[in-house]
Amino acid sequence: MRILVSGKKGFHEFLKGFSRRGEIGFEKIEKPVRDILVQVKKQGDQALLRLTKRFDGWNASLENIRVSSREVRTALKTLSEEERKALEFAAKRIEKFHLLQVQRSWSFAEEDGTILGQIVRPIDRVGIYVPGGKAAYPSSVLMNAIPAKVAGVPEIIMACPAPKGYLNPAVMAAAHIAGVDMIFKIGGAQAIAAMAYGTKIVPQVDKIVGPGNIYVAAAKRLVFGEVAIDSIAGPSEIMIISDGSGDPSFLAADLISQAEHDEQAAAVLLCTSRKFAEGVCREISEQLRDLPRKKIAERSLKNFGAILIVKNLSEAARISNLLAPEHLELAVEDPWSILDKVDNAGAIFLGHISPEAIGDYVAGPNHVLPTGGAARFSSPLGVYDFLKRSSLISLSPNGLKKLSPQAISLAQMEKLEGHRRSIAHRKNFRGI
Repeated sequence: MRILVSGKKGFHEFLKGFSRRGEIGFEKIEKPVRDILVQVKKQGDQALLRLTKRFDGWNASLENIRVSSREVRTALKTLSEEERKALEFAAKRIEKFHLLQVQRSWSFAEEDGTILGQIVRPIDRVGIYVPGGKAAYPSSVLMNAIPAKVAGVPEIIMACPAPKGYLNPAVMAAAHIAGVDMIFKIGGAQAIAAMAYGTKIVPQVDKIVGPGNIYVAAAKRLVFGEVAIDSIAGPSEIMIISDGSGDPSFLAADLISQAEHDEQAAAVLLCTSRKFAEGVCREISEQLRDLPRKKIAERSLKNFGAILIVKNLSEAARISNLLAPEHLELAVEDPWSILDKVDNAGAIFLGHISPEAIGDYVAGPNHVLPTGGAARFSSPLGVYDFLKRSSLISLSPNGLKKLSPQAISLAQMEKLEGHRRSIAHRKNFRGI
């Protein structure tokens, strides 16, 4: 990994480039993605089956594109006891954490009897997209479906690509454990289109959540408005702030854990000690030797990785806030002392024994996080993403009398005579 020093050549150029990683090149793929969306919207299942054969390489039919209950039962039997227990353990911890995010309807009465409040209800039907082209991600199934279930969503639809018709048993098992109602072996932009517009076999959903490749991200962007979406996810990233304490091998392992995701993933260390940083660099070289995904990690670290030598922890926090990383580790002697300096991060891991990878699986908080600097204004996926709110307004006669003059005045300022009349017609209401 390159080592760059604050104030020296290449340091600010790297920061500038990193901050633009969220600028995904949709313009290059928008036309083919839009074509896919139009095909599915107009031709429904016929287009869905044709596109599945083209992109996933198998002859899907209306009978086999939806995963049957028999397939799910077989998948559950395929898992070892250790694997099943790991999924159930993770599911329980994720559920426990997200139960604390539950929001309830509320209201209050004013002195004149007017009642105001908010009704909170779950979204009716949600679609979750789970990547599956290059690897299987049962953890993503749990992280997307469990908050929806906790929110009370009545129906959860899942789409996951099945190359050559094969869907990983762990993914199906995770869907069963999380309470997914329907599973479809479809991926890419065509899966997003099917859930957004609906076909005879795939129900139309109200919101689509879950990460995917650039084609999935582009499709979600284009169907927004037809349905709601959670976010436009970009490549994964980790940033670590270090004061030179702890074990350099820990940090090397954490940087590699993100780099192995994807060639576009970013892994950055902000360190106050040049000597410690060089130790991390040596550890990275050592640990990469026998890594199964070595080529992917090496490319990621070369193109988007860096060790940045900073003057102090305050500068490190300032840079971190500027870049707003998806994952931020505070690998310092007293992490709580600098936590209040962190404003922008998707998930924050404190101390030397809180690796980001634990957060991917069993810690409890959601691992679906804002990327590409979106942590400046976005939050992790949560129960709140599966809820809708309606305002509640019930005026009493005295409340109407009290509020009408000011409301009429505002309507006149805006020159909306119909609004004024709507209020004025009731101004002298005497009923109870």
